[in-house]
Formats: sequence, C-alpha cells, structure tokens
Amino acid sequence: MSLNDSVTLTEQYSAEDAVLVLEDGQIYVGRPYGAHGETFGEIVFATAMTGYQETLTDPSYDRQIVVQTFPHIGDTGVNTEDPESSKIWVSGYVVREPSPVVSNWRAQGSLDEELVRQGIVGISDIDTRKLVRHLRSAGVMRAGIFSGEALLSEAGTLVPPAALLARVGEQPPMAGANLSAEVSTQEHYVIEPTGDFAGKEPVATVAALDLGIKSMTPHRLAERGCRVVVMPMQSTFADIEAVGATGVFFSNGPGDPAAADDTVALLRQVLDAHIPFFGICFGNQILGRALGFGTYKLKFGHRGVNQPVKDLTTGKVEVTAHNHGFAVDAPIGEPVLAPYQDGKYGRVRVSHIDLNDNVVEGLECLDIPAFSVQYHPEAAAGPHDASYLFDRFVDRMRQAATTQAQA
Repeated sequence: MSLNDSVTLTEQYSAEDAVLVLEDGQIYVGRPYGAHGETFGEIVFATAMTGYQETLTDPSYDRQIVVQTFPHIGDTGVNTEDPESSKIWVSGYVVREPSPVVSNWRAQGSLDEELVRQGIVGISDIDTRKLVRHLRSAGVMRAGIFSGEALLSEAGTLVPPAALLARVGEQPPMAGANLSAEVSTQEHYVIEPTGDFAGKEPVATVAALDLGIKSMTPHRLAERGCRVVVMPMQSTFADIEAVGATGVFFSNGPGDPAAADDTVALLRQVLDAHIPFFGICFGNQILGRALGFGTYKLKFGHRGVNQPVKDLTTGKVEVTAHNHGFAVDAPIGEPVLAPYQDGKYGRVRVSHIDLNDNVVEGLECLDIPAFSVQYHPEAAAGPHDASYLFDRFVDRMRQAATTQAQA
C-alpha cells in the first residue's frame, strides 16, 4: 500500500505493529522482528537462500536495511563461528516469515534473540516479493522501520504516516557517503599462516587495508601461507612499507567510492611502487578510480550468493557472492590505456562481467601487478567457484619477489 491509498491510513496500523516506510511513500505493515524502535537506511535486497548470519555481519551493509528475498529465515539459528565481523552491521532487517523454531546442531541461540541483543530493528510478515519487485523497478532508496514507542507521539497517539515519511526524508542518501572509517579496525592486527603452513615462514606478507573487511578474507590468504597484517583505513604508505608488505590487499566495504579520495591516493602510491595488488568489491572500485575510470550507482545493485559472472580470459562462468551498489565504468572488450595521467599505469582490461547486466566485475592491469574483482571470492557461505583468485595473488607476490631477487 502507499500513502496515497487512503487518507485514514493511521487506522490500518497499531502500536503493536511494525511499519516500513519507503522514501517514495510506499508503506508496509507487519510484525516487529528483533528489537523495537526506529531505524533508517538505504533499503536493499539480498537473494541468498542461506548464509543470513554472514549477511548480517558483513560491514558492507553499514547503514542499509536488508530485505531477504528467501521467505524463511532463521531456521538454523545463530552461532559464534559464522559471523564475518564482531557485530551485526545492517541498520534494519526485513523478512517474510521468521522460523518459529531453531533446528541445527551448531545453533547457540535464535536469530530473533540475537537481533534483540544487538538492538537491530526489523519487520516480518510482509509481502517481501512485492517489495523487492518494487525496488527492482523504482530502485533502492531511503527507508525507515518503526515499531513500539517509535509509532507513538508524546501524547500517546499514533504517529501519522506523513510524519514517518518526513523522518525518512531527513536521512542522508548513500550516494556521496564515505563510510569506511565507521567500519574499519582502529588498530592493526596480524593473522599468521594456518593449516599446512602453520608455524612456517610466511610465503608472503600482505598488508590488508580494512575498508570493511570480512573475517574470512585474511583466513583465505593465511591458509595459503600468507602473513596478513590487517590495517586501519587511515593507514599511510609508510605504514604499509613498515610491515614489510610484499603484497597489498584492499577489502570490501560500504559507501560511495567517489567519496574515497584519500584511499584512491594511497592505492596510487602502491601502484607507483609496483607492489602486487589485489582488491575485492570496494577495493575493485578503488582500483578503477586509481586507474582513472569513473564509478556509478547501480539501480538496485547485486547482493546474494547466486550471481553468474563470466571470466573473459577463460570463458568460464562462475557462480559468485556479491554485495555492492556501485560499479566501475570501464570499457568491455579490448585492453585500453588506463586514463589516469595519459596512461601512466599502462594497459588495463575488464577481466570479468556479470551475465545478468554486463556490469564490470573485474579489472586486470597488464603492465603493472594489479588486479581486482567486484564479487567476493572468499564467500564464507559459498559458493567457492572463485577461490582461485587468492592463488593468483600469491603467485603474483612470488613472481615479484623472484624478480626483485634477480635484479
């Protein structure tokens, strides 16, 4: 329903309900799920059937209200092993039908209880299919979820929908938002080699800039023999040099890459030094900007674990995990000179594309050791079609070390 459907819409929800209000005036009435109160953010949808705990704890969802397209959420509860960070980052949560029971041998609690514990305001029992169809048509936008006291005025009367809509309109848009500082670590920490490489001399030392990094990413590098030094987003090139980095990694993260000028400048210093570079998601967008390409906001983005991506080198199609609302504007086809400073960084090509809409999903520099992908090869919740990219990064660092030793 929308605000234009009825002038007496206040009669259609009560203080016991939860109300979702979209920036364009659409309103959905359901039941409170998780904490009661009010929350705001850009409303987006995720198409994954599994991995809701990884979704909730992905820092890339900072300031976003997430709609799960899969109708049944919460069946397997929550545990302390699956989170991708130290907390839930979504600003709000929208589901069709929460599971009434938890059934999994690893469960240590219910999702509803965890949402309450962390103060995440949500809504359930609404037509998420209708909502997602609307977002696909109109595009993602600002929204708010209201329940409990947030629906009542000081006089104890229901707040009218026009007033709720006005509160939504007061929120800042995602375009132009520089959010990495909100989600980045404040101090560096080290992940040592694991598995077969545990206790051995690292094959490489990676300086990983935390722009909203997920915990599985340094683990994927550590299990390949790398020592990973995770660093705050405010780190300088001198900080990278100080840890003896033989490779640099820029992580996923929230916000608009067009607002991340300092991070772009840092990456250009890395490229100037010819240190092997690998970027994921936000890191891909930062590489695109460093090379001189633009970025733009997608209508509704890619979020989920079932996105088909084509590797233009091999022709292989990978099923991949995504979480992004911005993309790199680069030409698909033959390699081109990177636009920055009349081709200072040499030739670059688009290495991967999304088969749903031809969005750029990867960049590869041909004259300097740098590459990136827009999707998530670490994919804790699966799939793992793209895990070979970590092997490629390790190979690049080994090649660079060999070349340096022979020089």
